Amino acid sequence: MTEGNFVDYIKVHASSGNGGSGSMHLHREKFITKGGPDGGDGGRGGHIILRGSKNMWTLFHLKFKKHFRADQGGSGSKSRSTGHDGGDVFVDVPLGTIIRDADTNKILFEITDDQQEIVLLRGGKGGLGNWHFKSSTNQTPRYAQPGMEGAEGWFLLELKLLADVGLVGFPNAGKSTLLSVITSAKPKIADYAFTTLKPNLGIVEYRDFKSFVIADIPGIIEGAAEGKGLGHRFLRHIERNSTLLFLVPADSEDINKEYEILLNELKTHNPELLDKQRLLAISKDDMLDDELRAEITKELPEGIPHIFFSSLANTGLVELKDQLWKMLN
Repeated sequence: MTEGNFVDYIKVHASSGNGGSGSMHLHREKFITKGGPDGGDGGRGGHIILRGSKNMWTLFHLKFKKHFRADQGGSGSKSRSTGHDGGDVFVDVPLGTIIRDADTNKILFEITDDQQEIVLLRGGKGGLGNWHFKSSTNQTPRYAQPGMEGAEGWFLLELKLLADVGLVGFPNAGKSTLLSVITSAKPKIADYAFTTLKPNLGIVEYRDFKSFVIADIPGIIEGAAEGKGLGHRFLRHIERNSTLLFLVPADSEDINKEYEILLNELKTHNPELLDKQRLLAISKDDMLDDELRAEITKELPEGIPHIFFSSLANTGLVELKDQLWKMLN
């Protein structure tokens, strides 16, 4: 998937169908001049239904179709026949999609399971036919109920990626390179900052045909939690990950400081992120000798496991996957 095809935020308009009107029919038959009311009920209007799909990773399919309208219910007819229900409209969305009211920004629903269905807007109820209103004092009612109107509104669909591991680091820290080495993903890689502007997903193949999903989150900058750059749009994807992999290059001026800045941005965005498991990975290990490695280790933050690796020299990657699998399980 190219970066241009990744859409994680979209605004759509939806309208459910109106209910069908009830029938005002009076029964007519040979030799029966006054058969009484027999008008049927109207059918309900069509629903707007959101459906989760494990085969989708983006909201791109909604980029050029933002309006959804369900069918109207059919009118009732003679012999107490009920009108047909309006056709429902199903909108498939990737797992991890949050639906908000566009006016209030309130979260309405959240879709996390495959084939999970949520009725976003219910169709209007069909009107009652005139036979419902027959009584001892009104044996031939010449009126019926109209159908109820459907609902409509604007909604915000926001995607938070469902991944086991989230890659956290500054721009140009080597996250995309790592993803390209341990998965079959093909992210854009270059030696300048902000190469990755959209999250990338990759499946890491582990031993005995096991696997887990890792997400390369675009580089975080200081002040991202306050909305600097595209901070909020990047940070929200981390909320779904069960384990966070902090990536800091070995040639960083101050590894400890970089880690603290990244941790502070997560804390400012959502303090609950600090409850997730964390692993500190030092990249570009091929630049280090044993003496330098030992010196760096002494300065690393306490209370968090760490590992050295090199995507270029292909060293430490097996140990990295082992450590991540252990933390995930």
